[in-house]
Amino acid sequence: MKITGKINEVRNQVKEWRKEGLTVGLVPTMGYLHEGHQSLIKRAVAENDRVVVSIFVNPMQFGPTEDLESYPRDLKADSKLCEETGASLIFNPEPEEMYEDGFCSFVDMTGLTNALCGLSRPVHFRGVCTVVNKLFNIVKPDRAYFGEKDAQQLAVIKRMVKDLNMDIEIVGCPIIREADGLAKSSRNTYLGEKEREAALILSKSIFMGKKMVEDGERDAEKVKKAMRDLINTEPLADIDYVEIVDVNTMKSMEKISGEILCAIAVNIGGKARLIDNFMLMV
Repeated sequence: MKITGKINEVRNQVKEWRKEGLTVGLVPTMGYLHEGHQSLIKRAVAENDRVVVSIFVNPMQFGPTEDLESYPRDLKADSKLCEETGASLIFNPEPEEMYEDGFCSFVDMTGLTNALCGLSRPVHFRGVCTVVNKLFNIVKPDRAYFGEKDAQQLAVIKRMVKDLNMDIEIVGCPIIREADGLAKSSRNTYLGEKEREAALILSKSIFMGKKMVEDGERDAEKVKKAMRDLINTEPLADIDYVEIVDVNTMKSMEKISGEILCAIAVNIGGKARLIDNFMLMV
């Protein structure tokens, strides 16, 4: 497995693979990889001849008060996981490689980015769309793999690919959870023992809300209220949002029907903003 931080080296390697008639998968990440990322790499390895894993903490998608500087990084451990899982190449550029001096071109979106995380993180999806577009142009993969935990991001990227006529298949992969239910996240490392226990309120509320819908509840506000009430029983939890939306448009709904996304974002102990969700076809 090769590791490079240079765009031209990635392009040259992919060209060589293409000459051999090989297919290429891409797994974009910000590093500090865990079993959730590993599940994406495994899927990519199973479905492509070669797999590129990008590891880049993208400054463009962080707001001025967010955790860019403290975001966890461990390239040595990431490399070991990638190699053991079957990745062919790690692309680990510096910000200056991705955003040269004078950089002034961006990929933006309206509609899908105006809800959920887009409300409290207004610059986030502009940064996501721009960097993912750049990664797609650099690697030119046949398929790209994203986790369903970041459900809004997945919807945004699918729409971007459709709107801009990109010849790339976007593959969503299921949420991977700890044994006690907490969704795997690089930001879980911010949690102390008390915060880690408190964070379980996210998955508990998700499981409860999903059961209510599966049992026949169709009033979105009733489900959201029950979930908010449960989260608010945890003193360390501060709700950003609890929403039920159409999975394709991200528009809030009153009556639950069709393909839905129930998504939550909760700050735990002032240390970590965590997200979780469930999706159902009703």
